[in-house]
Amino acid sequence: MTQSSIAKRANTSMNSRTTTPKVSSNHGLLNKDSTRATVIQAVTLGLVLFTLWYVFANAAENLDRLGMSFGFDFLSVTAGFNISWSLIPYDPSMSYWRVFFVGVLNTLVLSFAVIIVGTLIGTIVGIMRLSHNPLVSQLARWYVEVVRNVPLLIQIIFWFTVIFSTLPAPRQSYHFFDWAFLNNRGLYLPTASMSISGWWAALLIAVAMVSLWLMRRWSANVKRETGKHPQAFYFALVVWGVAVVISYGVLSQWLSWSIPALKGFNFSGGAFLPASFGAAFVAMTVYRSAAIAETVRAGMQSIDKGQHEAAFTIGFSRFQTLRLVLIPQAVRAIIPPMTNSWLAATKDSSLAVAIGFPELVSVFMQTSINQTGRAIEIISMVMGFYIIISLLMSYLLNRYNERVQYKVR
Repeated sequence: MTQSSIAKRANTSMNSRTTTPKVSSNHGLLNKDSTRATVIQAVTLGLVLFTLWYVFANAAENLDRLGMSFGFDFLSVTAGFNISWSLIPYDPSMSYWRVFFVGVLNTLVLSFAVIIVGTLIGTIVGIMRLSHNPLVSQLARWYVEVVRNVPLLIQIIFWFTVIFSTLPAPRQSYHFFDWAFLNNRGLYLPTASMSISGWWAALLIAVAMVSLWLMRRWSANVKRETGKHPQAFYFALVVWGVAVVISYGVLSQWLSWSIPALKGFNFSGGAFLPASFGAAFVAMTVYRSAAIAETVRAGMQSIDKGQHEAAFTIGFSRFQTLRLVLIPQAVRAIIPPMTNSWLAATKDSSLAVAIGFPELVSVFMQTSINQTGRAIEIISMVMGFYIIISLLMSYLLNRYNERVQYKVR
């Protein structure tokens, strides 16, 4: 045997030892990630649909056994009951659709007022917690700790029974310049009415606000480029003020005021906010401001201390440091948890049912259910309202949050 044949035989034996057997490429369908994910999603969707079908079928069977039908035709039926307070005209001859709209509007007004005032107070308290003055910081801290650890429902009942219900009777009302009156029934305020269409007043107000915003934006752009406000801005501001005064003088000839006046045992004229609204508003505002204060404090503390030192180095005061350096950066950390606080404020408004405020749960989920027996339909409508408002508010705040976040290039 030659040397070349021996080398060939050795190479053949080595290749036979190192060569691994081929694995079949014919995998099962479930071994593929994409296929397996599709199957799992399909099974999950099927279970969800089956659960929903079972729930509705069971509910329909029970309603049929009780001789009741499912539908929303009752909404066009006359409600036949009164509502203690409404921002839009309402009387018992109106339908359940009107009752639903009254409850929605009352809920939105209460929630909006709590969000605005609670955010302002919470921001101030959150900044106070970071004060170098120990008295100020400790007062803010105890405000937060006490308010946050008392359930909101208890606070609402406390403000209604201990504070607002103990106010004097209408004849001994607290009065403010003889045009606003506060008593145990609520707050009475003057209202304005016009003999011409209110759209003219709304148009003038919109024009005034837009023009002021445009002037402010133009002045800010000039200051950003030159370092100081343009002199023409102050002249334009004076002209704007004169135009507003003249417009008010022109409209005043069609404007009339309705001042509350005591007649008999109660006031007539003007606008009225019930004591239940005041108690719910104060309790919810105080409670929500404590949570927002912690959000603001955490957002402010997330800013590096070097930012403080740099601002003081170039001569900024504490107020300028807050307004121009710290707060614009802290907003990026504050907005996400602030969104949760605003959503919670909207849903917490349902607790006002405990003191008789005519919000959506009170007038629609209680009185209307008791009269119509349409529990499934009414509860579904109330749930849908809260879901839509929460999703809409969350969408708008998330869009704003995306706008203020740092853009990574």
